[in-house]
Amino acid sequence: MKNVSVSFDSSTDEELLAYYAEGDPRAAKLLVERLAPAVLRLASNLLPDKADAEEITQETFLRLWKIAPDWQRGRAKVSTWLWRVAANLCADWLRKKRPASLQEIDDPADGRPMNEARLMDLDRANVLKGELMKLPVRQRTAIALRHLECASNPEIAAAMSISVEAVESLLSRGMKTLRRNLIGRKAELGWEQ
Repeated sequence: MKNVSVSFDSSTDEELLAYYAEGDPRAAKLLVERLAPAVLRLASNLLPDKADAEEITQETFLRLWKIAPDWQRGRAKVSTWLWRVAANLCADWLRKKRPASLQEIDDPADGRPMNEARLMDLDRANVLKGELMKLPVRQRTAIALRHLECASNPEIAAAMSISVEAVESLLSRGMKTLRRNLIGRKAELGWEQ
């Protein structure tokens, strides 16, 4: 195994992928620690079921490990490639399977008592997720990457294999639809004083 004494902390994602391709599993572990949370958040925002989002995340990384030896440095960021694969896998899943209704999704259980503010936050999150699920998958993907993952429009364009102008259009149309669908619920959700 090469690079036995390498310190991975300052390594880029591309370098870690190269180390993994050379046979160092520590590099894969660090890549997963760095990038899996973002991939899981994206999948969770595109799919109604957390278990399916976890499965998509695993499949996304399996595909990364398969292409690692052939990775071409400088063509794409590893994170952007992962987002593209995850978004495509989610779109495929949505075409094959009927999404669960919002009522079928379990609330997260963390053992802490629910206070009014946490309940309101949970209600807002559930309403927002429900409205996101109504958007076409490409608009939903663009919005999730931009507003939940803080990706730049060029990063989103690369992840979705579209132009920056197309990203801007998807974001504009998606946000317009969200505003239109949520405008009448502002008071109910505590967004008005």
